[in-house]
Amino acid sequence: MEPTVNANLDRARALLVAVLAVLLVAPVAQAERVKDIASVAGVRGNQLVGYGLVVGLDGTGDQTSQAPFTIQSIKNMLTRFGVTIPASANPQLKNVAAVTVTADLPAFAKSGQTIDITVSSIANAQSLRGGTLLMTPLRGVDGEVYGVAQGNLIVSGFGVQGRDGSRIAINVPSAGRVPNGATVEKEVPNSFASNPYVVLNLHTPDFTTSSRLTAGINKLLGEGTAESVDSVSVKVRAPVDASQRIAYLSTLEAIEVEPGEAPARVIVNSRTGTVVINAQVKVTPAAVSHGSLTVTITEREDVSQPAPFSQGVTTSTPRSTITATSPDSRMFVFSAGVNLDEIVRAVNQVGAAPGDIVAILEALRQAGALRAQLVVI
Repeated sequence: MEPTVNANLDRARALLVAVLAVLLVAPVAQAERVKDIASVAGVRGNQLVGYGLVVGLDGTGDQTSQAPFTIQSIKNMLTRFGVTIPASANPQLKNVAAVTVTADLPAFAKSGQTIDITVSSIANAQSLRGGTLLMTPLRGVDGEVYGVAQGNLIVSGFGVQGRDGSRIAINVPSAGRVPNGATVEKEVPNSFASNPYVVLNLHTPDFTTSSRLTAGINKLLGEGTAESVDSVSVKVRAPVDASQRIAYLSTLEAIEVEPGEAPARVIVNSRTGTVVINAQVKVTPAAVSHGSLTVTITEREDVSQPAPFSQGVTTSTPRSTITATSPDSRMFVFSAGVNLDEIVRAVNQVGAAPGDIVAILEALRQAGALRAQLVVI
């Protein structure tokens, strides 16, 4: 058992070194296009949602005894087609499922265009495979209908259940997609062409990048064309004519700007143990000691055999053996201005696992030696 554990630890440490080795390469300052680091304010998608029914399932629909709203929806639908169901009737259907339908309406989408939709089960349907979504209105946050969805579902998941309750599932069979399953019925109004200027919003807020973006635009299109509003937004004067504005934005998107360096951060994912350290992280002089304790418990049975012809009974006695080992603790010293390469090399020298690295970084932060923001997600 112990060699296997050590082998797993060696592989985990090797993987950590490989991941961090990529980060050790000093980043070369490279210019990026404006279209890659910023977006135009007001040019965005809108979320749509609807409630509908999926029919034609092969006995994998909702258990209507536990989902009364499915039966209510079916009755309301049949009433619209002139079919009256007695109020006392409670049909037990297995081929129908109540679902939510979601979609993203792109900016400037026009009436008659189609968009993809995602269909997800609300109740306890086992699978939506083979189902057909009935006509479902899609509403925006204002309650208005902006699209209508309908179509046959594509489900990548697969599930099988036995009579004894055992079940095998691959992916998620209770959700699917319908490519081009919704038709846009109403356009979303926007003020893109009515304002005398456009606002570029940076994906990552940074005062340096905002200043450089303003300088780059003014250098190409003339002084006073752009002005920085804050660390996110840059206001740019633009033509009022729609066709000229499109060509103008095409020119803006092609401008190359060198983004500012990211602030020193250490990102720790407490759930997966992932640690990411960027190249700007520095430490002040500090000494770190790391050690670990391994406890091994072995259980065995000792058999007591009676002497011949003694009329005794064979018995067994449990015996536990507990051993504790502690490897030699090793200490390393950080000097002033240590960079990422030296930090990772020093931590690897003491054989620290990802979880131990988190503890070391937290201790350095509490000691005031870590010159970086420690972010735990």
